[in-house]
Amino acid sequence: MDAAGGRRVRCPGSPRRAGAPCGRALLWGWALLGCAWCPRPPGAAAAPFLAGYALDDSGGLGREFDGIGAVSGGGATSRLLVNYPEPYRSQILDYLFMPNFGASLHILKVEIGGDGQSTDGTEPSHMHYENDENYFRGYEWWLMKEAKKRNPNIKLIGLPWAFPGWIGRGQNWPYNHPDVTAYYIVSWILGAKQYHNLDIDYIGIWNERSFSSKYIKLLRYTLDKRGLQRVKIIASDNMWEPISFFMMVDSELHKMVDIIGAHYPGTKTVPNALATQKKLWASEDYSTFNDEVGAGCWARILNQNYVNGNMTSTIAWNLVASYYEDLPFGRDGLMTAQEPWSGYYAVEGPIWITAHTTQFTHPGWHYLQVDGHLEHGGSYVALTDGLGNLTIIIETMTYRHSQCIRPPLFPFVVSPQKATFYLKGSFVHEGMFSLNLDVDEVYTLTTLMTGRKGTYPDPPQSKPFPSNYKDDFNIRNPPFSEAPNFADQTGVFEYFVNTSDPGDHIFTLRQVVVQQPITWASDADQAISIIGNFKWVNVTITCDVYIEHLGNGGVFIAGRVENGGIYVRRSKGLFFWVFADGTYRVTGDLSGKEVLMKGMSGVRARVWHTLTLNLKLLPLVIAALRTGVGFQKWVLLPQDHSMVILSGRTSPYLRQVMAGRLLERAPLNSHSLTIFTLRPVEVAGILLFLLLL
Repeated sequence: MDAAGGRRVRCPGSPRRAGAPCGRALLWGWALLGCAWCPRPPGAAAAPFLAGYALDDSGGLGREFDGIGAVSGGGATSRLLVNYPEPYRSQILDYLFMPNFGASLHILKVEIGGDGQSTDGTEPSHMHYENDENYFRGYEWWLMKEAKKRNPNIKLIGLPWAFPGWIGRGQNWPYNHPDVTAYYIVSWILGAKQYHNLDIDYIGIWNERSFSSKYIKLLRYTLDKRGLQRVKIIASDNMWEPISFFMMVDSELHKMVDIIGAHYPGTKTVPNALATQKKLWASEDYSTFNDEVGAGCWARILNQNYVNGNMTSTIAWNLVASYYEDLPFGRDGLMTAQEPWSGYYAVEGPIWITAHTTQFTHPGWHYLQVDGHLEHGGSYVALTDGLGNLTIIIETMTYRHSQCIRPPLFPFVVSPQKATFYLKGSFVHEGMFSLNLDVDEVYTLTTLMTGRKGTYPDPPQSKPFPSNYKDDFNIRNPPFSEAPNFADQTGVFEYFVNTSDPGDHIFTLRQVVVQQPITWASDADQAISIIGNFKWVNVTITCDVYIEHLGNGGVFIAGRVENGGIYVRRSKGLFFWVFADGTYRVTGDLSGKEVLMKGMSGVRARVWHTLTLNLKLLPLVIAALRTGVGFQKWVLLPQDHSMVILSGRTSPYLRQVMAGRLLERAPLNSHSLTIFTLRPVEVAGILLFLLLL
């Protein structure tokens, strides 16, 4: 047995020639589902079938292999990773990027932050405004550097989901002024090199949204003008059409696009895409819960994207599930790392499925020209470096254990079988070997001797978010622009040194986006950042807040909120709003349509206030509002939700506000809301929100 759990096999048949690979082939197999507990699928036979397959390069090679990768972003999917303590953070990164250890990824694709909601949160732009440039915001720069540190040959891709509002000049559209958009994107590429010594290899257009032929051409022109001829363009990170058709009828556009990238193609392509003779990628795929079925999905499409669709790269969304699990698409990463407060992480099955390909191939290798379909279900691919090395990856995933979240998968049958492979051409003269293949398994046969199943000691045990938590944001040189464990959902909260305050509020967290971005999802009208435990019922939250704008500025805290991420706009819950004009309101929804109570609170702008929200579970449903001026009101509430929040109301969009001393007592100018609920409610909510405007 080798270190990876496989075994070496000899090549039957004629004696191998000097330098032929089969005598040193390594069988690296990992059973996805143990058949001791996995029932045989309907129609499967007990005895294996026999079939033969030729591996021959004498007629030429197939398409060039471009690598396997994953997406960080789209959005904020790596948010909690940066807050992990060492050594656990480095261990996670090793499992993702270190060659011959774990997933050993060839490609890292990151979101170009655009200040807008992009699935599970917002990522900050390097240019909130036209005259603003900062290439240290967020964590994608750090992540790319950590990936490069482990694998200098990893390829980097940038793709926008949202754009800051100034690009649209008042319109929710990035193509009205394509020169401005091209300048913005190229600035990100140049900033990556200037400030982080990162070379971006590929750039996308607009994730899963319309493309503009004019913009693509101008982007290519701008790249070339700035000396970035090596940066290749991927289009359009949506469906195969209509980009393939436009490329067929527009020769200039055809010249500008290097790679056609499709999302969730179901292992299939279309005639126009093939007719372009361009590289074809599944530039986003997988997006499935990372259990055994998710691992089976990933195994099947890694092979069949090439076998059925001629795709030479497959990129998973997402890299690591490092966001609060109850946000949309929880645990849809190759591995899970969502507890920086405990240090716990889980190396899931998709990591080792990835390793079956990535540890035994390299970008620049070529596929052999084979049919790729196993006679009794499943698939195989074979790749070579052209120098005598050969890798064969076989998967026998069944329908029940390989369904991806999208697109729908039609039923099929896989049976145990015996497969015989005949090595021809430059590999060996009439060599052959046979394997008995069971269902729901992945095998890798390779001449490379470098692969291994890397391991670290078990991480600490999983723990819920701390029940007692506070942050005074008192840090002079923060390593990241965001405070630990906060996950922005609309707007952007950044550390801010408030030098005008001589007292306790010098170090703050400030909401900095005051113009609606060019959105990718349905962003809320309020800036929102979440923190905490989704299952909290009895909770007290205290936060010092400062409303910078007179008139229409405001803040709210809320709880038992049922939605986040791309669904946050329609959230239900309990929302306690205070406004700069001195009024307050309690609503049952984020939109403010379900008003439960309202009145005067005494809050005003440009003064620090302390807001407190108490949720208690008692036999009666009563809400009490108490302000620093002695105002008090009790009212019966029809409470029927399950959570808690803090945020602000603005018009027309966001306003700046500062927060200091989260979850800490402060008696001056205090305003509190206590809500007693009638009965325990099944938790269907979304964490603890800090929503500031």
